[in-house]
Amino acid sequence: MNHNTEHNDDGDLRHHSYDGIQEYDKKLPNWWLFTLYGAIIYAAGYWAYYQWTDHMQPGYARVEQRLVEFQKNALNSGAAPTDIQLWTMSTDPAVKSAGEKIFTSNCVVCHGPDLKGKIGPNLTDATWIHGGKPTDLYNTVTKGVLDKGMPTWGPVLGASRVADVVAFVISKNPTIEKPAP
Repeated sequence: MNHNTEHNDDGDLRHHSYDGIQEYDKKLPNWWLFTLYGAIIYAAGYWAYYQWTDHMQPGYARVEQRLVEFQKNALNSGAAPTDIQLWTMSTDPAVKSAGEKIFTSNCVVCHGPDLKGKIGPNLTDATWIHGGKPTDLYNTVTKGVLDKGMPTWGPVLGASRVADVVAFVISKNPTIEKPAP
């Protein structure tokens, strides 16, 4: 083994060797250290940004949110919603909250705050007078049933707000099953 400890231009050699290989005792280059420390700082910032803000949602949550936005835009364009669209809207907390506000200001008088019915029918049981599908409920709210005292809410509320109310009612009725796609 050659323990060469003499000084040369590349730096000092260490006093040990492994498998006949000696290594220099030199500091890491600054460019390498700056790259390492920069990567660590970037990773910490990236983690903090996505961990502590709501920008990082699970994939399914982003898809659900985009789907609800798409459905709201479709309703605003005048297209009637489908059963699956209304069902999906009934799972969105923001839509349910908006629907509850509309229900409270317009529908509570007849259907009661618990949707059990006063003058109007019970909306939480399995008995539906005009059809139990979400689109049936949407059509009933939109067109009304003047014979039974249900006003026409479509022109008053608009398609989007009617869909919000229907989504709220669907979310409160355990008997309405998820429609098949």
